[in-house]
Amino acid sequence: MHRYEVLRRPLLSEKTQALGVLNQYAFEVAMTATKVEIREAVESIFNVKVVQVRTAVMPSKDRRWGRKTVRRSGKLKKALVTLRPGDSLDVFGA
Repeated sequence: MHRYEVLRRPLLSEKTQALGVLNQYAFEVAMTATKVEIREAVESIFNVKVVQVRTAVMPSKDRRWGRKTVRRSGKLKKALVTLRPGDSLDVFGA
């Protein structure tokens, strides 16, 4: 899998912004991506050293649509990447 196919987009929320202090960053990744592929993609794209990668598969959620309850499409796999002290990503803090 190509490195730009592994990383879909950065996840930007209050919680992920607060993790920047701990040198951790969150990404939405492909469902088939492994931790090794995620590590290699982040290191090659951003030119940083990755210390740890943690992943989680988030289930789809129910949503109200008028009187009906419908299920939102698809699952989401997210990766929490910890960088070496001194490294940072400009995508999140600029």
